[in-house]
Amino acid sequence: MNKYLDISPEVQAALAANKPVVALESTIISHGMPYPQNVQTALKVEQTIRENGATPATIAIIGGRLKAGLSPEEIEHLGKEGRNVAKASRRDLPVLVAQKKDGATTVTTTMIIAAMAGIKVFATGGIGGVHRGAQTTMDISADLEELANTPVMVICAGAKSILDLGLTLEYLETKGVPVIGYGTEELPAFYTRHSGFRTDYRLDTPEQLAEAFRAKLEMGLKGGMLVTNPIPEEYSMDPTVINKAIEEALSEADAKGVKGKEVTPFLLARIKDITGGDSLASNIQLVLNNARLAAATAKCLANG
Repeated sequence: MNKYLDISPEVQAALAANKPVVALESTIISHGMPYPQNVQTALKVEQTIRENGATPATIAIIGGRLKAGLSPEEIEHLGKEGRNVAKASRRDLPVLVAQKKDGATTVTTTMIIAAMAGIKVFATGGIGGVHRGAQTTMDISADLEELANTPVMVICAGAKSILDLGLTLEYLETKGVPVIGYGTEELPAFYTRHSGFRTDYRLDTPEQLAEAFRAKLEMGLKGGMLVTNPIPEEYSMDPTVINKAIEEALSEADAKGVKGKEVTPFLLARIKDITGGDSLASNIQLVLNNARLAAATAKCLANG
């Protein structure tokens, strides 16, 4: 085992017994939602995974240790500290570990640590991607490169609708990452079920997802698989409302010179304010929906 990695006793026992485990990120706790909703949501997501027959493994860096499986106290710590905790991508891991600092894991670093621990399924809200205007800024999320290299299935509600979805799909195609629509042929756009873009394949059951990922692993193909699971209809936002809010938030970010890894937290916070909190409610529901699907798929993988 990696000498920098700590796996919680609960997660370690589940992995040793080949029981289903679902990884969860921690950026959503420290950078994605305000306190105390961030802690409440994190614990609710863990509870949902347990209720659906799997073991949750929330992932973070605590005191320089890579953690697969957090205690409620550690989740509370990340929630209260909020943006004082570093948002940790692949490039940040060596320094955070060497300096024994805390880090909230993005999709990228959650995949890395999950793979180290032997966890194959990861539930999140939405992945990063190619940002609007990337033709000139070259602002492309490290999440896409990680999906191309690290063997973890990522279940999400699509790429965040603040991104250029067409270019994000083109990048994933170039990198050989299968983009699966769960019960749909259309790429969901995080807050809404519709984007106008097609996924590579439609699969309709957790069993089919597990079979496809198992085949990928057994063929020795590198990289992960992206499963896009539409937000439940009753929580889907009006595309006109959310797109207007996104455009307003993007204009503000540009005017204020917000750059790099600060862009996404800034935009999500502003969209929440502009929509009167509706986007936060949708965000919570789509994460719970992804957790349920991830637990079911992890069970199928473990039983295969």
